[in-house]
Amino acid sequence: MNAAAHQDVITARGLRKAYKRTLALDNTSFSIPAGRIVGLIGPNGAGKTTALKALLGLTSVEGELSVLGKDPRSHRDELMNDICFIADVAVLPRWLKVREAIDFVAGVHPRFDRARCERFLSTTKLQPKQRVRELSKGMIVQLHLALVMAIDARVLVLDEPTLGLDILYRKEFYQRLLEDYFDEQKTIIVTTHQVEEIEHILTDVMFIRDGKVVLSAEMDEVGERYTEVLVNADQLDTARALKPIDERSLPFGKSVLLFDNVPRSQLATLGETRNPGLADLFVAIMKGTYA
Repeated sequence: MNAAAHQDVITARGLRKAYKRTLALDNTSFSIPAGRIVGLIGPNGAGKTTALKALLGLTSVEGELSVLGKDPRSHRDELMNDICFIADVAVLPRWLKVREAIDFVAGVHPRFDRARCERFLSTTKLQPKQRVRELSKGMIVQLHLALVMAIDARVLVLDEPTLGLDILYRKEFYQRLLEDYFDEQKTIIVTTHQVEEIEHILTDVMFIRDGKVVLSAEMDEVGERYTEVLVNADQLDTARALKPIDERSLPFGKSVLLFDNVPRSQLATLGETRNPGLADLFVAIMKGTYA
């Protein structure tokens, strides 16, 4: 990796944003290096969208903020040359023709490569004159992907990109993104409710709630730090003595206990150990921060 790839593409220090009485961002700090795929995960109203809007210069915030070395609050127009933002894939206007969608993106994004877009579309059944209302959901995903893939952006921000799509199309969207788009010069930030579907493509994860980042870690670190143990009833008291951060019951008298920073060798004597899924980890950490 070259030196540029190691620098932080985004740094945020002490971000604060209040709407009337609610704090959408509460002294929020994080940094994201180049060449990472970061999942920004949190319940509704946690501050995810406000954080993304701040990065894109779409909302005013207090605090220090740098994206690609510029402040999005004062250099938004310049930054938009290097940033691509995609929300919900299923929202293209139904009357729009495929050709018009391409013309529109070509007109608004300076880094759009029409030839690349058309090359991508040539591998699909999409025709330039077709209207969005004539397309299947799978074809809409392909059109969206073609538009995204043809933008040579350094930062790609995806806000719930696959809402309303069937699981097969959601999987295809992320797989194509990973195989055909991502490289170590690019950085992708994605928010989603469907954590299970993106955890295999993420390099980093950030959990946010009530405007605060409650976990920010590389996925490798998450795997080393957290362990789930499937514990039989007769070992439960011994396991609880090691202070799990979460516990849930399963049928047939077994329980799953989640540990933070307890050596696996020690936990292996209590039952079967495994890495927790991100969704389970998220629920446990959110429960812990409510307490």
